[in-house]
This record gives sequence, structure tokens and C-alpha cells, in this order.
Amino acid sequence: MAEYSDEELLKLFRNGENPDYAFSLLVRKHQERIYYFVRRMVVDHQDADDVVQNVFIKVWKNLGSFREDSKLFTWIYRIAVNESLSFLKGKRLRSFLSFDDLEAGMLRSLNDDNYFDGDHAMKKLQEAIIRLPSKQKAVFNMRYFDELNYEEMSAILGTSVGALKASYHFAVKKIEEYVSSN
Repeated sequence: MAEYSDEELLKLFRNGENPDYAFSLLVRKHQERIYYFVRRMVVDHQDADDVVQNVFIKVWKNLGSFREDSKLFTWIYRIAVNESLSFLKGKRLRSFLSFDDLEAGMLRSLNDDNYFDGDHAMKKLQEAIIRLPSKQKAVFNMRYFDELNYEEMSAILGTSVGALKASYHFAVKKIEEYVSSN
């Protein structure tokens, strides 16, 4: 299978005889990266699958009206961030959980996760990330794991570069404090 650029996939979706095929290629191209971002946000594998499915349903429904104000991947990633944050907020509200209770549940999920294959240091890092406020968690994951630059993050989150740098800095400090004290 040839690797298509996002622009080619968008053109194939809009002008092609088979938009389903173009969308399938788009999902295959981006699904793994989106999954791992979402998984780091929501922790639980099944929850991550549900959120990723919602992301691509929204992409499917809105791809025809995508205005190309940003790169296609940026747009998809923005949907993934918003879906992840909405999921976490909704989970807390549906279960009448405080942030601390939601955090404790996520920590249990991490510790009980059969799919987690990291070492002790990676588990400590994940525990520290879970304790971050949702927005800082998103910024840290984008910068540290996905290696996005601040301009890309700004386009995704609609936040200034300066605010993102500050958010990342505070997240790193909180993570360092947690790891050194545990």
C-alpha cells in the first residue's frame, strides 16, 4: 500500500469514487498515534478504544467540511484532545467523582493493566502524569511523548506558545517532585 499524504487523502475523500476507502486509509495512517495519545490521557485500554472511536466518528462526520485552516493531522489531534478531556470530565461527573477519586481509579487501572509493559521508572512517570491537571497532562504528553513543538501544540489547543511553555514547565516540576519523593 502506498503511503498517501494527508492532502492526497483529503483529495481522495472529497473527489474520489470511494470516500470510504480514503477514510479507511486516513484511519490506518493516524489511528496508532491518536490511540497512544488518548491512552496516555485516559489510561484504561477500553476507555481509550472508545474515545478513539469517537474521534474518528467525528472526523468522518466533519471531514467533508474540513476547511484546511490547519493541517489535517492537527485537526484530528485537536479532536482527540477535546474528546479525551471531555471523556475525563464526563467520567468524573457521571460517577459523581472528585478529581482525587478519578485519579485513584486511573492509578488502579494503570497498576492492573495487563497491557502495560514499561519498567518501574516508566510506571512512576505514568503515576506522576495521572496526577497532573487534565490540561497539563495533555501538554506534557504532546511535548514529551509525541515530540510536538510549541507551535504545533498551539495550533491544536488554541493556546499561546508562552502559556504552553509555562504549562509544560509546571507539569515537569510536578512530575520531578512526585518521582523524587516516591
